[in-house]
Order: sequence, then C-alpha cells, then structure tokens
Amino acid sequence: MIRIFYVDAFTKELFKGNPAAVCILEEWLDDDALQSIAFENNLSETAFINLRENPLQIRWFTPTLEVELCGHATLATARILFDEYFPNETKISFQSKSGELVALQKDDMINLDFPIDHPTVIELEPLIRESLKCEPVEILKGRSDYLAIMASEKDIKNLKPDFSLMAKLNSRGLVVSAESSEVDFISRCFILKQALMKIQ
Repeated sequence: MIRIFYVDAFTKELFKGNPAAVCILEEWLDDDALQSIAFENNLSETAFINLRENPLQIRWFTPTLEVELCGHATLATARILFDEYFPNETKISFQSKSGELVALQKDDMINLDFPIDHPTVIELEPLIRESLKCEPVEILKGRSDYLAIMASEKDIKNLKPDFSLMAKLNSRGLVVSAESSEVDFISRCFILKQALMKIQ
C-alpha cells in the first residue's frame, strides 16, 4: 500500500506555498513505477520514502525525471513524518543521492540542514541573459546550477523565459532570485531537462 500526501510547503494557507507530493512506501518500487506515480501527481516534485528502512532513504522525482535534491519536497516529507509517524521525535535524518539531510523540529517549525554548495561569481553568460530576456545583476555557478541575481522581485515575477535557449545551458538548473519587500528574497527555479521537454 502507498499513502500519498499533498503538502503546500512554506505556508499555512491552503493552495499557497510550494506544493509537493509525499509517498510513504512499505517497500521500494522499481524506478519506472516511481516515475509513473510522479507523472500522475503532476507536481514539480514527488518525494518517496520507505519507512521500513533505517536510515531512511529519500528520493525525488519530477513528472519526467529523478532529481538529486529537492528542498521543499524534503520539508514536506519531514512535516508528514513528524505529524503522522514520529510525533515524539525532534530530529529525522534522511540518506539521499546528495548525502545526509537532517530535519529538526522545534516549536512547530522545521529547520533543514543540507550539504553546503559554495557558488562562485562568474562572468555574465550571454545565453542566460538571452534565455531570461533581461539583464541579471550577477551570475553565480554552483555545483549543479546557475544562480542569476536580479535587480527586483518584479523582474522575477515578470519573467517569460525562452526555454529553447535555456535548455542549451550546461547545467542542471537555473535559479533566479531577488530581494523581496515582504520576505528576505524570492526565487524561481528552472530545471533545464524539463525546459527541453517543454519544447519537444
């Protein structure tokens, strides 16, 4: 039996935040089955976890492929595990393709401890500017992704990327971010293999 939960991460309001599916398994299914479930969920990420494992292993799938790390789906999984399965625990450790991930709960808040990725500032990549159709203030390159810093949150909200150009970037993803008037910052994340599939 599979239990599937739908969680809106980063919010307490229904239909806000960043949605993710969390699938609680009694045993691992084959990769094709996991991919089919994620495709049917049709959310940016579906997290899978087998409660019979120790340590707990977590995997994430988009509707089209498996990814090595997903923050909001990990947060969603931790919330379900703390609420439904481990109500007396304050710490949950996950094993993943990106290493150990730790979720700590205190006063109904969950903190995630992820591996550090130290991005470095690089010269402006013309393909990034062309695919975003605007000029980033700064470009950084991390282990797997580009990070484009924009001048304002309005730039982020008004983006209409050219996915055919974006798919040519030699990277897993492109994150665009800017300071926000309501929170510290806002971001949008584009996974480039998904961008390629959007145009095929």
